[in-house]
Amino acid sequence: MPQSADKVLDHAPLFREPEYREMLARKKAEFENMPPREEVRKVADWTKSWEYREKNFARESLSVNPAKACQPLGAVFVAAGFERTMSFVHGSQGCVAYYRSHLSRHFKEPASAVSSSMTEDAAVFGGLNNMVDGLANTYKLYNPKMIAVSTTCMAEVIGDDLQAFIATAKQKNSVPGDFDVPFAHTPAFVGSHTTGYDNMLKGILEHFWKGRERLAGSTAVNIIPGFDGFAVGNNRELKRMLDVMGVEYTILSDVADQFDTPSDGEYRMYDGGTTLESVKAALDARATLSMQEYCSQKSLEYAAGFGQETAAFHYPMGVAGTDEFLMKVSEVTGKPIPEALRMERGRLLDAMADSQSWLHGKTYAVYGDPDFVYGMARFILETGGEPKHCLATNGNKAWEEQMNALFASSPYGAGCRAWPGKDLWHMRSLLATEKADLLIGNSYGKYLERDTGTPLVRLMFPIFDRHHHHRFPVWGYQGALRVLVTLLDKVFDRLDDETIEPGVTDYSYDLTR
Repeated sequence: MPQSADKVLDHAPLFREPEYREMLARKKAEFENMPPREEVRKVADWTKSWEYREKNFARESLSVNPAKACQPLGAVFVAAGFERTMSFVHGSQGCVAYYRSHLSRHFKEPASAVSSSMTEDAAVFGGLNNMVDGLANTYKLYNPKMIAVSTTCMAEVIGDDLQAFIATAKQKNSVPGDFDVPFAHTPAFVGSHTTGYDNMLKGILEHFWKGRERLAGSTAVNIIPGFDGFAVGNNRELKRMLDVMGVEYTILSDVADQFDTPSDGEYRMYDGGTTLESVKAALDARATLSMQEYCSQKSLEYAAGFGQETAAFHYPMGVAGTDEFLMKVSEVTGKPIPEALRMERGRLLDAMADSQSWLHGKTYAVYGDPDFVYGMARFILETGGEPKHCLATNGNKAWEEQMNALFASSPYGAGCRAWPGKDLWHMRSLLATEKADLLIGNSYGKYLERDTGTPLVRLMFPIFDRHHHHRFPVWGYQGALRVLVTLLDKVFDRLDDETIEPGVTDYSYDLTR
């Protein structure tokens, strides 16, 4: 065998060794009962036709690789952004393993969450005993300051009442009576991870704000980042800009430190996060601003009910998106936008002008969460590009109308289209029939890249097959500069691949770009 203690191979070259090639070929011939390769290729080619595209878009009762996750993932993510908070997911243990795996594989950090470990008996008789025992174990073993409870499909299908279960658990001394246990119902069979983020955040705000009166007079603002795979870099860039402006603020769920702990010999189950005292004080803020509308609709409505001014943005990436956010912060707080930020804006515009000839006219297919797709498309239009196919599985009719208004605002938006509720198999048909120069999304897009030849730019959660992208911002002027360079690098890498043959394709000042 090629694998030995003296010759340890990574899995990629290992499976190219003759022994493994023979084993896989035998498996295919003897067990998989595959039709002839020519027939497979014929059908595969047909699925890239306009005829198949029409059939594909006519389907109603099947999703193929939707570009979204389920509600509890968003609930676990938002809870991680509060001080010493442990997520407690009322449901099966396998579900929680999925949430932890997704977060840890993306951020390359441990992601802690516990489960009530519901099995068949709990599915029949209810999960009260699991809740009572689970909260007691969580409190004793992990020493949290808060336990945030959410649900999976199993608990929602049988109708478990979280509020009653938590009250009963406190009566049975699982946790002290005054211990903070906010909760949210997050059924995984409706909505998406952005819905779960919103539901859990509202549950936490309601836990600390309900029954209290807001004290007016503060100029502070609350910021809701939303579900964001670049939260480590983005939250820090957001705080830097607000600090430069001299604004008093509270980030409602700050996961930056939790998902970026140092290696110094100490394991940190909890790190950073918004303090519970800050959450209580956030009731008195003048305004609550959300960086992503579709991650915070219920939470903003709840804040507005206390008299706070509210506003939502669509992933403020690029010039106009950052302008809009900073001007709103200035309007709410009375703080002027300082010269330092104006200079950053000017440098971004200079960089865009320097490179406009390479991005002007490029066509893009973009998929991901509704706010990300909007913000990305907006920035593409600023570069003179055309966001041709914009797809959000968890987008709705309102999002489609917002996207259409965005397209109408620019001459480069003509012919661009938004696709709410569609999945990545729909995107495959779009790329096969109406090609784009670049594809922007998450790691799952690599299969579309292989199948359609469309180069993939990874800018959306989850990113499993590249490292440390989340440590750098994409928000603000500095973040937009990073996105600009990322797009340009992909364009130039593609050009290098196409001009690699000496004396045949390597003309036109190959080193002068």
